[in-house]
Amino acid sequence: MSKDSIVTVTKDTLTLATEKEQLLEAVKPENVKDGIAEQVNAFSHLIENTIARLLNAIPSIVAAILALIIGLFVIRTLLKIINKRFEKRNVDMSLRGFLMSIIKFVLYALLILSVAGNLGFQTTAILGALSGLVLAAGLALQGSLSNFAGGVLILLFRPFEVGDYIENPSNTEGTVDKIDLLYTTLTTAQGIKVFSPNGTLANSVIRNYSKITNRRFEYIVGIGYDDNIKTAQNIILDVLKNDPRVVQDPAPDVFVNELAASSVNLTIRAWASKDDYWAARNSLQQEIKIALDKAGINIPFPQQEMRIISDKPENK
Repeated sequence: MSKDSIVTVTKDTLTLATEKEQLLEAVKPENVKDGIAEQVNAFSHLIENTIARLLNAIPSIVAAILALIIGLFVIRTLLKIINKRFEKRNVDMSLRGFLMSIIKFVLYALLILSVAGNLGFQTTAILGALSGLVLAAGLALQGSLSNFAGGVLILLFRPFEVGDYIENPSNTEGTVDKIDLLYTTLTTAQGIKVFSPNGTLANSVIRNYSKITNRRFEYIVGIGYDDNIKTAQNIILDVLKNDPRVVQDPAPDVFVNELAASSVNLTIRAWASKDDYWAARNSLQQEIKIALDKAGINIPFPQQEMRIISDKPENK
């Protein structure tokens, strides 16, 4: 064995002996007892400090709870007062809902900052953190910002208002119930609630059926080739002129639209006020059919003539 190996073995032996002595010293009953006592004292100090902090924080917690309760009551009262003022001044329903959403957001944000201040938090630090959070959220939620901007554009240019019946290219249609910060609420003819993003509405073609005075409806009715076209036209025009729901200026019109395979197709066009449109459109078609039936005008159904040609020679 070399000299270096002997030195290494000697060092390891001394190290093991030292560690053994330290371990035996640590497990002595008096040392174990002292260690447990130190841990118990440290835990006791921690509990005492926690209880002391809680007791010191009780006034702040009570003040924060009172501020929260009073703040909620004040906010609800202010919102009721503002809403009544809007109603008294006949503020537009669309603008009213949008402004109420913004005011509500601001008031609740101020309340949260007030409660945080009572609890001992630094409001400046909170505002700084909120600024960074708003910036990060703005980058992450660009669609929501687009919807907010769309809501502002809708309120500025008024393509529609609360109570209007609208339709957009995405086949979303209904009566406008409310215009919020991000979404517009519609109620369809089937009674279904539809929430449409403001950004989409502001950047698409909107059909507003409530901004018009009159609306045109159109039918196509086929008559037989043996029937008199002028007679059919006069019968249909009499039905339209005798209905008070049909507007006479512009006058109703009936003309030949197509010489189809089985019928002569007549196009019927007439106008009705927007309030009477659906009732007139749904009932006049039936009245026209009844009037044509009484006059003996035939409304043919599609038919085809078939000829069978036989390849067999005729028997003479």
